[in-house]
Amino acid sequence: MNLLTTWMWNKKLAYYKGNLSDFVQHKPEAKSYYTLTDSNVQMHFPPPGILTGVKSNTRAVARMSNVTFTYPGAPKPSLKDVSCSLSLSSRVAVLGPNGAGKSTLIKLLTAELVPDEGTVEKHPNLRIGYIAQHALKHVNEHKEKTANQYLQWRYRFGDDREVLLKESRKISSDEEKAMMEKEVDIKDGRGPRQIEAVVGRQKLKKSFQYEIKWKWWLPKFNSWVSRDLLIKEGFEKLVQKFDDHEASREGLGYRELIPSVIRKHFEGVGLDGEIADHTPLGSLSGGQLVKVVIAGAMWNNPHLLVLDEPTNYLDRDSLGGLAVAIREWTGGVVMISHNSEFVGALCPEQWIVENGTMVTKGFKEIDQSKFEDDGGNSEQAKAAADMAKHAASLPHIGAHHKSHDDDSPANIKVKRKKKKMTRNEKKLQEERRRLRHIEWLSSPKGTPKPVDTDDEE
Repeated sequence: MNLLTTWMWNKKLAYYKGNLSDFVQHKPEAKSYYTLTDSNVQMHFPPPGILTGVKSNTRAVARMSNVTFTYPGAPKPSLKDVSCSLSLSSRVAVLGPNGAGKSTLIKLLTAELVPDEGTVEKHPNLRIGYIAQHALKHVNEHKEKTANQYLQWRYRFGDDREVLLKESRKISSDEEKAMMEKEVDIKDGRGPRQIEAVVGRQKLKKSFQYEIKWKWWLPKFNSWVSRDLLIKEGFEKLVQKFDDHEASREGLGYRELIPSVIRKHFEGVGLDGEIADHTPLGSLSGGQLVKVVIAGAMWNNPHLLVLDEPTNYLDRDSLGGLAVAIREWTGGVVMISHNSEFVGALCPEQWIVENGTMVTKGFKEIDQSKFEDDGGNSEQAKAAADMAKHAASLPHIGAHHKSHDDDSPANIKVKRKKKKMTRNEKKLQEERRRLRHIEWLSSPKGTPKPVDTDDEE
């Protein structure tokens, strides 16, 4: 049987004998239209930052437990009794018919929505890069800004402003405002008093404690209160908001928020530098806006990337570039897409959402241990080494917050007989040295340089 392939180029239609394979032999430049990995567009994502206490990339860093959610006025729940987990190695495709609750699931996971029942948990330092279904959702109020100016606005004060706008971080309802008027007794002999703000955080065994500023009390009377106690007393949003601040500050410490660096970052995701610097967002095409949003989501080195219909607006070449970037990236990925070729090539795990329920296919085992410090981060050390090396030459954002990561009992150094180190042990040793150097650079002037105790190992 004779086969014909048609090809349009420069507004002219040509016919070639044979199937697609035969055609590509005549027109190699057309291969990218049929094979995602042969795209002519190059995209590269910055590696995720270190996530304290996550030793294995299969450990759960975010999870939903028995979550039920109903939109106001809806006759039945959009999602009912849904449970799932994500790790740094996750590659998940969320599938299902339109209106099944796929986007609702993503919004609950990223804290854009608050569940009616159940819990949504994440590692305190976890950063999530979120790309919504409609790119205009992110940039609709910034049409007069260039892409470069938009990124400066979003991260100017050391936080991701879009995270702070999430519903789960707002203290808005009458019930929550009344909670802020509640008096708390932490059994320190000073009696019950009202919380004004959280102003600091440090390690406490395998969790955290927070520095609390009290209403009507001078700063010298600030107190350290454990995470568990604050959550027990109902101040979960206050804790989550400060966790987001610390996670964002940590992620932004590796690069300077200046036009030249931002331009290079945009070029890394396939957006021309001249367009990023000089063209207002309101004049960009849908595909270009998607690249702006991708760059914005990846600026603070997230650990999880969540994409809601990433194939919208992107042409074939850009879609291929995105596929390669996702495949190479070392963080976790969750995506909603109706493009079966795209998700099939990237996501071995599937969450099927239908009629308010969710089932998993191709499930990869995830360690469901509680989010806590287990003394290292061997899986991510290689990915983070380049960022840490670069960070040593930059001014550290939020340097007045002293890191207490080395306070963990797991990091206490013990003298022992020298032995030949494995390759992974050498990588970990180098990473610890880099982190100590970064902390020393951010400490007050005159602080003695730390002694390299790794030589004793």
